[in-house]
This record gives sequence, structure tokens and C-alpha cells, in this order.
Amino acid sequence: MAAQTLKLERSDIQGLVARGYGRLKEARFILLRVEEPKRACAWLLDVAASITSAVDDAERAAVNIAFTARGLSKLGLPSKTMRGFSLEFREGMMSAHRSRVLGDRGNSAPERWRWGGHANPDVDIILLLYAVEESALDESLSLVAGGGKGIDEVAVLSTVSLTDREHFGWHDGISQPSIEGLMCSQSAADTVAAGEFLLGYPNEYGLMGDGPVLDPEADPDRILPHHLGGADFGRNGSYLVVRHITQDVPGFWRYMTAAGDGDHDEAVRLASKMIGRWPSGAPLVASPERDEPALGNDNDFGYHRIDPHGLACPKGSHVRRAHPRDSLDPNPGTGKSLEISRRHRILRRGRQFGSWTSPIIPFSKTLEDDGERGLYFMCLNANLARQFEFIQHTWINNPKFDGLYEDMDPVVATASTTFTAPAMPLRRRVTGVPGFVTVRGGAYFFLPGIRALRYLASLR
Repeated sequence: MAAQTLKLERSDIQGLVARGYGRLKEARFILLRVEEPKRACAWLLDVAASITSAVDDAERAAVNIAFTARGLSKLGLPSKTMRGFSLEFREGMMSAHRSRVLGDRGNSAPERWRWGGHANPDVDIILLLYAVEESALDESLSLVAGGGKGIDEVAVLSTVSLTDREHFGWHDGISQPSIEGLMCSQSAADTVAAGEFLLGYPNEYGLMGDGPVLDPEADPDRILPHHLGGADFGRNGSYLVVRHITQDVPGFWRYMTAAGDGDHDEAVRLASKMIGRWPSGAPLVASPERDEPALGNDNDFGYHRIDPHGLACPKGSHVRRAHPRDSLDPNPGTGKSLEISRRHRILRRGRQFGSWTSPIIPFSKTLEDDGERGLYFMCLNANLARQFEFIQHTWINNPKFDGLYEDMDPVVATASTTFTAPAMPLRRRVTGVPGFVTVRGGAYFFLPGIRALRYLASLR
């Protein structure tokens, strides 16, 4: 990891990198298409003045913005500079190869998406709005209201008020890495080099990640930082993954209830085994037999020393797959294993949508298909292939993860799978676990630094 004395240029970093805006309970995400690039650049100049940076308090509202590769090209970023972005970003999420990597097939295939897919209007920009209340959110919408701005609205992604629960009923948002130089963490194992999330800084390998650079003469006003013979457009930027995911909550609990032979406690126990935490958030490795709400925010633990064989928390559970901690080869349980884990971390920034259900009542007659609900999954990373896509392909969707044979993630895989819960003397194995989530849209965006935003606006 890079030296702990690293200083980040917080005033040039968009605030979403530094925080999830937990105090701002309301959010709305506006998907936009560039129609007239010159007018759109003029509009962007106004937006840039309203962007919330990593130093802003954001007590009442926050505004951030990100662009697809198509959007940056439309606004006039030179093709030579575009080649400095990662291939994954330039290809986009809906390419055939990306679909295979991400497991987007069947009902989750891009051909069926509502936005970002093959049959949908182009998405060039996402405007991310956060506020303490709906009225403050409406004020922020003035940024896109009215005509003559050179942009068209593709879709509005509305959310429900932020809580610490996700729709299946579990305490959420517990395990997040800290960024070196930007966030504080009591656990050194959970502090990750800034270059894992921001371009222009050393990553966990001690190297500077590749990023888009302009010829110096393309930035005569020196809006961007200049070094090594070029104008650095990528510095202080991050790749933003957005996936529109619906959750079949009634189907989830119908399956758990049936697999638990109609017993409420067994249904909750099986669901907890699949997720890797109890509904309160208490980790199974800390309390394998029962839920302990006092441990609901516990995040300082490993797997190898306490539970190497997955008897408490199955190796195939969602949280153990998404963040294996110290259980990875080589040398599980050592600093080397944690070092490998830190190279595949992401910053999650998602918000929920749709009506809330009663908390964990599998037998409730009110738990019907009464509307769509789910998650706008969002995450930030500096290397799409090594971070988000690796987690999705090699850990989440891999049926042979950590010695398993045909078990994909039982909670977020989009296809039917098997789930194995080790036990003594006999393991428990359930088959035909249906996919409980469906991808309805998505795209890769670039969340630029604020100087880069001003440079884009200058291209008019």
C-alpha cells in the first residue's frame, strides 16, 4: 500500500467518492442524452459550478455528474484521449463479452433492458441528485429543467428514502473500505490505496493506473493539471458502475419458507446462511447459532482462523464471495491474503427503489407481488476489469469459487443455482435456487474531477 502521508486534492474530487450522502435521505438520478454538443457544453459550465466536492459539507443537497464514453465523445473529447480510458469503459456494459463476464443473460440480457440496452435511446450522462427532503431535491432539478440546453431526458430513476435495510430485509451498508488519505478506518486491513478508486494516485500495487491524457496544446488555458508532457484529464476521476436491479422479495421468501418446511425460524436461518449475516447484520462467524443484534455493525473479522471450512458462514454465501477478506490464496489467514483482497475492493453507493415490505415475515399474506422494488446498484473503482468485473465474474458468478463445484451466489446470481451449507456430520445442499434478481438496465460512466468538468465545458 502507498504511504499513509498521501494528500488528495479533495476540492477537485466529486463528493460521491468521499461519502454516500447518508444524511441526504432522498435521491434521484437523471439519465440524459446529448443532442446539441455546443449547448450541452454551455449547460455543463453551469452544472460544474453546482457540483458538490469532497470538501463540501452537503448538509442540504448534493449534485454529482458522470458520463458514458459516448457522452464524452459527443461533447468533443478527442478520440486520441478517449483511447486513454479503459477498454471496458469504451466498450460499455452491454457488449457481448461484457454480458458473458457479468452474467447478463436470459431476462437480464441487455436486449431486455429498459435503459442502456440495445433497443434503448443512448445514455450519455447521469446527473446524481441528493437532498434531505423532496423539496430540496426539486430545487436541484432546475439544472435540467427547461429547453434550449442541448440535452434530452432519457429516464428518471427515483428512489425511496434511504434506510439501513435492503429489500430482502437485511441490515445493509456495513462493509465499506476506507480510502487512504480521504477516510479514516480503525482497521488497517480495510484501508485501501487511493489509486484503487481515483485515477492519478498509486494503487495497491504501488503503481499509477492508466488514464486519459491530452496533448498540452489541447489545454492552452491550463484548466487541467499538466505533467509528464500532457494535460491529465483523468486525475481525480473514477469509474462509476450503475446497474438497475429488481428484487423478487415475495419469491425469495416463498423459496426460503418452502425449503425450511414451513418453519419461520428455519426460513430465516437458511436465508442468513445464503447471505452470510443475520438480518440484524451480525456476521455468522461471530454468532453462528442465532442473531445477535448487538453485533449488527461488526465488520472487524476474518474467515480463515475462525471458520476455514465454512461451517459457520458458508464459502458460497453472498458476503463471503463479495469480500473474502483473509480467506484467499496464497496463504489464507495472512497479510498476503488481505493484500490480495484489497486489490478487488469497490466503493458501493447504491440506493433502493420501490415500496418497502414488512420486515422478514415469510408467512405474511400482505407479502404479495404488489409492485416492483429493487436496487440501483452503484459502485466506484479505478479499474473496472480488476475490481467490479472480477468480483462479478470470478467470485459472484463462479460456480467453482473457493473449492465449490456448481454453486453461484445464491442471492444475486441471475440464474438458477445450487447452495451448499457445510455442517457436521452432514452438509445441507439445496438445489434449484431460482434467480431472485433481474438486471433491467445499466452502464459504465466516468465520474471526472471538477477541473475535468470545466475543461469539458470549455470545448463548446
